[in-house]
Amino acid sequence: MHIPFLLLFLLPILIILSSSSIIATNSFSPNILTQGSSLFVEKQNLLVSPNRLFTAGFHQIGQNAYYFAIWFTEPLFDGNQTITWVANREEPVNGKQSNFSLKKNGNLVLTDARREIWTSATTSTSPLQLQLLDSGNLVLTQLNEKSYLWQSFSFPTDTILPNQPFTKDTVLISSKSSTNFSSGFYKLYFDNDNVLRLVYISDEITSIYWPPTWELPYEAGRGTYNNTRIALLDTKGQFLSSDYFTFITTDYGSTHQRKLTLDVDGNIRVYTLNEKRWIVSWQAISFTCTIHGICGPNSLCTYNPEMGRSCSCMKGYKPKNQSDLSLGCEPTFKFDKRLESYEFIKLPSVQFYGFNSFFMRNNTFDECHRKCFNDSNCKAFQYNIESDYVFLCYTYTLLFNGYHKGTGFTTYLKLPKTDVLLYDQKLVKESRLECTSSIVELQRTYAKKSTNGSIKFMLWFSIIFGAIEATCFIFFYYITKRQSGATCQSYLAIATGFRRLTYDEILKVTHKFRDEVGRGGGGVVYKGLLSDNRVVAVKVLHEATQGEAEFLAEMSPIGRINHMNLIETYGYCAEGKHRILVFEYMENGSLAEKLGTNELDWTQMSQIATGVAKGLAYLHEECLEWVLHCDVKPHNILLDADYNPKVADFGLSKLFRQDVLNNSVFSRIRGTRGYMASEWVFNLPITSKVDVYSYGMVVLEMITGRSATCDHMTNDNEGVEQKRLVSLVREKIHEAGGNLIDTKMMEILNPMIGDAYDKGQMKDLLKLALQCVEEDKDERPTMSEVVKILCNREIDD
Repeated sequence: MHIPFLLLFLLPILIILSSSSIIATNSFSPNILTQGSSLFVEKQNLLVSPNRLFTAGFHQIGQNAYYFAIWFTEPLFDGNQTITWVANREEPVNGKQSNFSLKKNGNLVLTDARREIWTSATTSTSPLQLQLLDSGNLVLTQLNEKSYLWQSFSFPTDTILPNQPFTKDTVLISSKSSTNFSSGFYKLYFDNDNVLRLVYISDEITSIYWPPTWELPYEAGRGTYNNTRIALLDTKGQFLSSDYFTFITTDYGSTHQRKLTLDVDGNIRVYTLNEKRWIVSWQAISFTCTIHGICGPNSLCTYNPEMGRSCSCMKGYKPKNQSDLSLGCEPTFKFDKRLESYEFIKLPSVQFYGFNSFFMRNNTFDECHRKCFNDSNCKAFQYNIESDYVFLCYTYTLLFNGYHKGTGFTTYLKLPKTDVLLYDQKLVKESRLECTSSIVELQRTYAKKSTNGSIKFMLWFSIIFGAIEATCFIFFYYITKRQSGATCQSYLAIATGFRRLTYDEILKVTHKFRDEVGRGGGGVVYKGLLSDNRVVAVKVLHEATQGEAEFLAEMSPIGRINHMNLIETYGYCAEGKHRILVFEYMENGSLAEKLGTNELDWTQMSQIATGVAKGLAYLHEECLEWVLHCDVKPHNILLDADYNPKVADFGLSKLFRQDVLNNSVFSRIRGTRGYMASEWVFNLPITSKVDVYSYGMVVLEMITGRSATCDHMTNDNEGVEQKRLVSLVREKIHEAGGNLIDTKMMEILNPMIGDAYDKGQMKDLLKLALQCVEEDKDERPTMSEVVKILCNREIDD
């Protein structure tokens, strides 16, 4: 009875699909696109080079957002793929009704819901085909012709590949961030004097910074008399340019895959692919703080070999945008025309390059001071010693390109007297330059496709017929449910991307909550089995009291989060007062259960530290919504069958945020004693640095084998003393002078590890953990910085 009814119900759908196939016929080859054919985003059509090294097609870069791009086919170690060229970098297209077509008139067209986004502007009456070559060049060729009507090599974005000519007609423009390929602030090009240059371009400022503008071309080893204007990176790693600029990569040879990229920070680098990682084999600028605009106006750039580049606002200034420090800083005060209200503070070894409003040679310090003091537009002056008898004075109305330099450079910053009196010779709040890795989400209405009369009739007939059948189906469904009394409610798809279960289904999955596997402050966890035989963990929340709509809104970011080091959420239940989560089951339980045993060796502990850092970095900077964990501890770090870590309970603080004042302040302390940063205790603004502190405590707990929640007894000359874990570790390191072999140092290492550990790795990880647990949150690194340090350590090893 049911099968004929189901076939009858599916009949209109089959009619629509058949009519759609009439509308969207397409002849497609995986290697060549012929005239009149298209690549469709929904069908995931791809062009692959004969050597399978490169792939062209629609590449997803966000929620319902796609680029038509070329990328290296083989993914990197983290699963990401390296894009080498983008057609529509300024305007992504939708994941529906978008296509890339080779028209019969010879034009390549990228369409977004019947709206042209990009075109090659080519025409030809000869037969054509589009092919992706082994070199990564996408070419439009006339059959039996050797020349190209159009090629992607002539229109690079931020990358050139080996043997790709860089000419007077091409430019490289950096991307805005690592996940946003739209045009950034930096450009590589051949200037009118035939010299290859780098320039910073913003709405207010344009300035050349490479080669240095204070050098004449011949002083920088460049030539201006050859107007060929062409450069090339060959397959072995040698770069040659018509202005005589040349270099050879550190791994010169013909066995590597390479790319030259103008990075988001304005530096040119050559990367070599080595074991699924891109390793820098050459870069144009070693001291990256000299790159113009790198920190924006009113800021200082500082470079540390271990931590990389960081930006800081000077005293009296604050960040314009906390999520993107490249936008620079703005004053916390209003400039007053009254000269007597200002004074200067000294910034040793600080230089601001360019944009000086006045220059004097061989003037005294008092004369330079007076010149800036009497100018209401002057914001600072710089007084340098060029030699024993030569002094230079610069005054600035715009503070740009500021960085720490060697001795001989001193800047004096003009500030209100009230700020000068409070100045303690330190810069305020230094933060690493990290542009947000925001994911683009497109929401557009789609234009209707034109259809002929017969197809319209078929569609309207199917719609009417389908409505009648839907009514019958609903009637049949309720009758069947009443008769059997055992039919479960169907899964309902919601915007969060995971599934909804009824409370009856939860009871069935957990066998009426028979097997409890854990409990904590947020709820009780039970083991369960889904109908598809997946073993799951079911967490019953006992503190969430929101209504269903509010609960779903708060669960939305959790449902969209997907990372190999974060627990995958399968579904939820929001029925009556029940608020339940269903997520993947981890065979080896929590890290807390393993720390007191000898099941984890040093290699596994190191991998756990790296995996947890990657998961937290994703939560803080890469997912669609800023998510704080607020309770990072070994109990919330779960281990799968291979001891790979996955962070659990992330985002649950949002489920209980009845008392949140704004996006960065919580009025109620959250977390677990021993893992909580001082910000909670002193009611300071809560940022992602609270998770960094908790992470550092977890790493210290793994290294020492001592609990972070207990005070530890130590014997000293005066008797027995209780010490916190951080204080104990710092004291032993000080006594041992950083020597891991020292007896004092061995006292704090986890005895379960034994001697089977890498001393260099241990020292680096211990140093990193102590940085994470600094009392001052501004002294702690971000989680992305932690990941970078750990990954660089893995590469070195």
